[in-house]
Amino acid sequence: MIALAPLSPDWHAAARDRLRARAQAAGLDGLLLTRGANLTYATGLFLTPNERPMAVWVPVTGDPVLFMPELERENAETAGIADLRLYDEFPGTTHPVLWMLDEIGRRKVGIDALEARLLERAQARLTRLDLRDHAMEARYLKTPEELALTRAAASYADAFLHRLRAAGADIITQGGTEQDLLADGMTHARNALFAAHGAAFAGTKMGITATVHSGPRAALPHGAVLRRAPQPGETLIAGIGASLGGYHAESGATFILGEPSPEQARIMAAMTACNDAAVDTARPGAHCEAVNTAALDALRDAGLSDTIRHRIGHGMGLEGHEAPWLAPGDATELTASMVFSNEPGVYRPEIDGYRAINTMIVTDSGGAEVPSRFQALVPPADRVIAL
Repeated sequence: MIALAPLSPDWHAAARDRLRARAQAAGLDGLLLTRGANLTYATGLFLTPNERPMAVWVPVTGDPVLFMPELERENAETAGIADLRLYDEFPGTTHPVLWMLDEIGRRKVGIDALEARLLERAQARLTRLDLRDHAMEARYLKTPEELALTRAAASYADAFLHRLRAAGADIITQGGTEQDLLADGMTHARNALFAAHGAAFAGTKMGITATVHSGPRAALPHGAVLRRAPQPGETLIAGIGASLGGYHAESGATFILGEPSPEQARIMAAMTACNDAAVDTARPGAHCEAVNTAALDALRDAGLSDTIRHRIGHGMGLEGHEAPWLAPGDATELTASMVFSNEPGVYRPEIDGYRAINTMIVTDSGGAEVPSRFQALVPPADRVIAL
């Protein structure tokens, strides 16, 4: 069993070795990583992105170089990268990314992201500029240590849902609103997360995010949580994200407020079929877009084609939403240890909405592993808040 702990300096050194191998295979001298999640992957630094560029240079041969604005000196020194180079301030007389390229002095460079206005000046400094995000592609495949953090994060997303199921009726019958339900569940899940891991994971990214929508507003895939009191007979959607050590997971469910109608029960069953189709199809060798098609076909077969508003899922890791995408147009082949969300959704404008969310881990043995356990433990017939 993998010990639950922040990823170690040795882990990040091994990640840099994986990046070196990718750069070498692409015929590059190295990779300049400027995106926040890529920087974290290669260094272990959790810094707040802002207008001041921060980056790490990972060369095929030689030692890494960390580039930071002066005000991040003390934070940067904790990364354990000996070659730390600092610039005074942004924007400066030379844009910091161009300054980094000058400092590197190599001619075949991969950059994960570059502003269009810098393109010509960057190309003038190089014989080859590769703008493929090699680090993001390396991050598709999670290590056992990363998966352990994902599994743990999923349990705290589940904790919100269990709390909502247990306390929701009491809050609503006392006049509580979507915002009250959100605040109660957030407090419960966050307190549990920080009580268990707050000390060990200090300095990493950890937390809970959530939405709660009810009635006709549940037909909005995204929307603000309001001071709206849910009413008997309505659906209530809760979508929860949790992160631990920087790694994300999601859980979500639809609750019926009171006795489900036959139509509500029918839609909940179709949602389960959609979820199960994604789990069964998410196997090594399948393609992302095929998983999306197989899952959403379950909704189409139930006569719900007109209610589909989004893909079945997205990748997760150091970002809550990251590539690859379980969506049309993404032909990425699935490999064991990829992590995705699984999000069946049915949206009926001005009537109601339904969404469920599981975290899926692609495995070598059969369908995907599902570390989100709420839906497995609480079947659709029991996702009722009795008012």
